[in-house]
Amino acid sequence: MSNESGKIPFAVTLDVGSSLLNKTGSWRSERPVYVDRLPPCNQACPAGEDIQGWLFHAEEGDYRAAWESLVANNPLPAIMGRACYHPCQDACNRAQLDQAVNIHAVERFLGDLALREKWPAKIANPPSGKRVLVIGAGPSGLSAAYHLARLGHGVEIHEAGPLPGGMMRFGIPRYRLPREVVDGEVQRILDMGVTLRLNSRIDDIPPILASNGFDACFVAIGAHIAKRVDIPGPDAARIVDAVSFLRDMETGDAPLQLGRRVLVYGGGNTAVDVARTAKRLGAEPVIVYRRSRTQMPAHDFEIDEALEEGVVVNWLRTITEFDEHGFKIEKMTLDENGWPQPTGEYETIEADSLVLALGQNVDQSILTNLPGVSLNKDGVVEVGADMATAFEGVFAGGDMVPAERTVTVAVGHGKKAARNIDAYLRGGTYQPPPKPDLANFETLNTWYYTDAAQKVQPVLDAARRLTTFDEVRTGLDADNALFEARRCLSCGNCFECDNCYGICPDNAITKLGPGKRFEFKYDYCKGCGMCATECPCGAILMTPEAT
Repeated sequence: MSNESGKIPFAVTLDVGSSLLNKTGSWRSERPVYVDRLPPCNQACPAGEDIQGWLFHAEEGDYRAAWESLVANNPLPAIMGRACYHPCQDACNRAQLDQAVNIHAVERFLGDLALREKWPAKIANPPSGKRVLVIGAGPSGLSAAYHLARLGHGVEIHEAGPLPGGMMRFGIPRYRLPREVVDGEVQRILDMGVTLRLNSRIDDIPPILASNGFDACFVAIGAHIAKRVDIPGPDAARIVDAVSFLRDMETGDAPLQLGRRVLVYGGGNTAVDVARTAKRLGAEPVIVYRRSRTQMPAHDFEIDEALEEGVVVNWLRTITEFDEHGFKIEKMTLDENGWPQPTGEYETIEADSLVLALGQNVDQSILTNLPGVSLNKDGVVEVGADMATAFEGVFAGGDMVPAERTVTVAVGHGKKAARNIDAYLRGGTYQPPPKPDLANFETLNTWYYTDAAQKVQPVLDAARRLTTFDEVRTGLDADNALFEARRCLSCGNCFECDNCYGICPDNAITKLGPGKRFEFKYDYCKGCGMCATECPCGAILMTPEAT
């Protein structure tokens, strides 16, 4: 028995009688279809990057195409490759095989390469004649300005501070984020025609919009106001907040004279940054945190690096008061719900100064005179799904709105706001494309993949860190970046491996050419499902025939 192609059908041994019951033919009860699923890394990225898309170009060694694909969504890859805490890697399916793809390291490699090669950003649309005011030159404001410029709009950024970058510059120490990286990526945005006005504080939005001919406004003021706590003591000059301390380090102003020993009160990444900075200044920092290490919001690798550098951490402690002899510390214990409770046991730690790292707030005064705009109980502004405030033409994002406060989230807000502002300026509404189904690990055929351990970024020796603000964690070279990119499993999306084409017993699959994938010839397909079983990335779905 043969079919029209002259091939012996694979299913000649099947129960023909039962197959004849299928309403769609004597052989097939379901048919294969090619699908595109959402990679988990893409889903987890707060900046909305097409991670799998740019990794595809990177694994071909086409780094320029990879970078251009990357910056279609994120204008700050060299920064994000350092400052992002890479939730994409937490979601990576490869971690269930051996280790997650080191996505942020490849992103950093591409970003650094673009800075060295001075690759310019591309403007996608012709000039629209519209002008947008952006308030704040932090990651969210810069992202919005970049995307608005790409869309053809004129953009003017007003920054109250002396330098651009926001908390990327004033909150992240140089040993984590070199300033030449920040300057280079900001300059690329300015080279698109974006105007930046420094030391330009805006207190009232409507008059500025009217007098300068702006058609819309995006407000992205960072959280620069430190939270404080009242600790009784005779000399308030011995206490400084973390934001002021890190800002003074950046601007060159004389910071608080820390003395030999400094306490840092708090458990977040800022507290760790302050302690590690103090260590580099020659002090002996001690972090005091009222909960356990597992409850500490700082990331594990940051804590580990601080401990390597000699930073001391006292968990389950709180500061109650201080005098000329030192700081009085009460020991805490965790109750059955994991909440810290006082024990009534005290100790004294001798220290010359105290840095408060208890979180930051945003100065929202700029929005209080806008009719209809309201702040929630946490002091952030309520916006719609389009990032718009209740005041016509004014949008907000970054630290100003309810969300996790990270560089990555802020960059994502800027892009989202830009797309909605663009639609607003053009008299329409932005409709995000629908998201396909998630590519779970169970959809993959991992038989085809061999173990390939993640390439590790070199780390500066701990002893050398104590005398320098040089970058602690360095980047991948071109060979390692290429290897790392090729570890991507292409979850849920065809990468033209030819498995389906080679395995089909009926020659029912046609190759359409490089980049065009394949198609099924259903006249010859009997629905055996071998193509779906052998697809390594889960890009083929068996679907029931219509009845």
